[in-house]
Amino acid sequence: MAQALEFRFDDEADRAVRELWHRLDRAGVDSLATRTHGRHRPHVTFALAGGIPPATREALRTDLARLAIPRLWLSTLGAFASVENVLMLAAVVDTELLAVHSAVHDVLAGRVKAPSAYYLPGSWVPHCTLAQGIPPDRTAAGFAALNPVDPIRATVVEVAVVDTHTGAGEILLAR
Repeated sequence: MAQALEFRFDDEADRAVRELWHRLDRAGVDSLATRTHGRHRPHVTFALAGGIPPATREALRTDLARLAIPRLWLSTLGAFASVENVLMLAAVVDTELLAVHSAVHDVLAGRVKAPSAYYLPGSWVPHCTLAQGIPPDRTAAGFAALNPVDPIRATVVEVAVVDTHTGAGEILLAR
């Protein structure tokens, strides 16, 4: 089990991502929604660890309330080619986004179990997962089903610590 720090979207952006998920499913590419049986909401993950303890969550809650969280511009269709291929919509990276990410990791540093190196500052690729664990031939089909993608402007309305297996979460910030 791992726990993720998810930044979730406003209703309009949420609907736009879900429409992309539906387009993938119609093309025979299992979207994140299908693969997780609808347990997950559209989001960008800012951190992933084996566990985020309650005291650390409280510190995050306090810090997040002070931060100006920028809107996310999800505009680049891309893929991670790995053991579990990922089709994703990448966010435009700017100084404001990196500042929030850095502030989050300042709170998490030394306070979480088994942090994932993929989400640490300098390694993180901010993105919204569209499909995960798909075979290479289905990755190409996914690109074909989604291309071209209209950019999505997402306002973060909720930040939660989420169990990546069950989808259960604890909301740390709601706007």
